[in-house]
Amino acid sequence: MSFSGFPEAAKRHALAAFRIVIGLLFACHGAAALFGVLGGAMGGGTVPTGSWPGWYASVIQLVAGSLVLLGLGTRFAALIASGSMAYAYFDVHQSGALWPIQNGGELAALYSWAFLLVVFAGPGAWALDSLLGNALAKRSPADSAAPVPAQAPVPASAAEPEPSTA
Repeated sequence: MSFSGFPEAAKRHALAAFRIVIGLLFACHGAAALFGVLGGAMGGGTVPTGSWPGWYASVIQLVAGSLVLLGLGTRFAALIASGSMAYAYFDVHQSGALWPIQNGGELAALYSWAFLLVVFAGPGAWALDSLLGNALAKRSPADSAAPVPAQAPVPASAAEPEPSTA
């Protein structure tokens, strides 16, 4: 039994599964903090609306996580998610101790690096980005929303040079 072609054939699908799971978990984290579902924020309840940085981080988690999950604007959403988790690690956790295991920042560090991987590796298979890209690529120029500029008529005197009499 040969597995020589297996890794390349499965790479896009494995990356998609990774993207979907990371996006779902991140979105759930944001929904828990914003709406008090799935156990709520910090053991119950919600974060106060507009509080810095908790409420804004929760909005980023819900929106960016949902976009990554769907594969829509994936690289940009993953970049925002990665940056927000890097900020969370260095602002909230790193002051407690050097190592993530000591300062409680393992989840922030893992999310930051996982989303950074998605930024560079792309969304993989099953992404709305690729479905929309294929649909746009199949559109004919006649279907284009941008009108084709009309060419101005060329006057007859400019169209043909006058014969010279030499």
